[in-house]
Amino acid sequence: MHTIKLFLFIIPLVISSKIDQDYSSYDSRSPEPKSRFAMLDDVKILANGLLQLGHGLKDFVHKTKGQINDIFQKLNIFDQSFYDLSLQTNEIREEEKELRRTTSKLQVKNEEVKNMSIELNSKLESLLEEKILLQQKVRYLEKQLTSLIKNQPEIQEHPEVTSLKTFVERQDNSIKDLLQTVEEQYRQLNQQHSQIKEIENQLRRTGIPESTEHSLSSKPRAPRTTPFLHLNETKNVEHDDSSWTLIQHRTDGSQNFNETWENYRYGFGRLDGEFWLGLEKIYSIVKQSNYILRIELEDWNDNKHYIEYSFHLGNHETNYTLHLVEISGNVPNALPEHKDLVFSTWDHMAKGHINCPESYSGGWWWHDACGENNLNGKYNKPRAKTKPERKRGICWKSQNGRLYSVKSTKMLIHPTD
Repeated sequence: MHTIKLFLFIIPLVISSKIDQDYSSYDSRSPEPKSRFAMLDDVKILANGLLQLGHGLKDFVHKTKGQINDIFQKLNIFDQSFYDLSLQTNEIREEEKELRRTTSKLQVKNEEVKNMSIELNSKLESLLEEKILLQQKVRYLEKQLTSLIKNQPEIQEHPEVTSLKTFVERQDNSIKDLLQTVEEQYRQLNQQHSQIKEIENQLRRTGIPESTEHSLSSKPRAPRTTPFLHLNETKNVEHDDSSWTLIQHRTDGSQNFNETWENYRYGFGRLDGEFWLGLEKIYSIVKQSNYILRIELEDWNDNKHYIEYSFHLGNHETNYTLHLVEISGNVPNALPEHKDLVFSTWDHMAKGHINCPESYSGGWWWHDACGENNLNGKYNKPRAKTKPERKRGICWKSQNGRLYSVKSTKMLIHPTD
């Protein structure tokens, strides 16, 4: 720019000098060679100015080109960020739909529990009324029997009176048993209702704000590498005519279980496939009462095994410490009993268990030394050949040294009551 200004300043001077020389030539009638040399000097000055102008224009073009490249880079970064934001918005929208469906299912179940509670209350009231009536009849018969004995002490009790009295006592005992059964069912319904309320509260606390109709949208991209638990609810399975809550499921290796501490806390995977419910959800359920932990294993020969423990689970501050006592099972125990097992992942190492998740893959409960029992390890099809591969995979090694090759696993919990 300075060069351009200098050139614009020089040109009028050259032109003015040229005009003055022309006028002086007419006045003085100087010889023609002197005029020709003056014009050559003017051309040199003009050429020098043009050269400087060219250099200035070249520098200006380079600077402008660099600025344009910077602008294009920033536009590309903005476009990529906009694209990623639109994909995240679409994922959030899908998760919101799943949460709404889950909430509606829980609401329907809650209404069913309420209706059952109302029906049981009405039956309980009717039974209490019948009990009162029967008690009144028994008192009346007792008074009649007492008066009869006083009036005729030498006469033995009439057989019909004895049979009637026995019948009334049996009826009274039957009513007492029925009342106890109804009260137990009512207590269990209230406990289930409380669990449903707790899960609903967790869904509200982890809820996603409602998206607008004009939110960002874009073409779909490949799915994210870090999976999420798409439904924040428990999944119940039927076993021995009782309801069990499924907290872990491995069946085909479709889900990567070498996840972070946060994902193990809050859950990942899909409830219709492989998933981990989440340590926080498990703790919120089992802290209400005493629970049983059941582990089901299936080997590659389709043989099924199970083992059950009474257990206690700590909170987040204790790294979800697990304390086990075996109850029953048809597979040898592999987890240490009466000891504190601490949960660790590759990015959250509990003290004394530094290398366990890195060596064995996946998050699991460990003791003072890394064992060879990990149901959240890498899924091997059908079985790894080398020992390091077996150590990093799903394995169940009993205390007698036998190693069970695992095809599928389930972990379930159930209240002891």
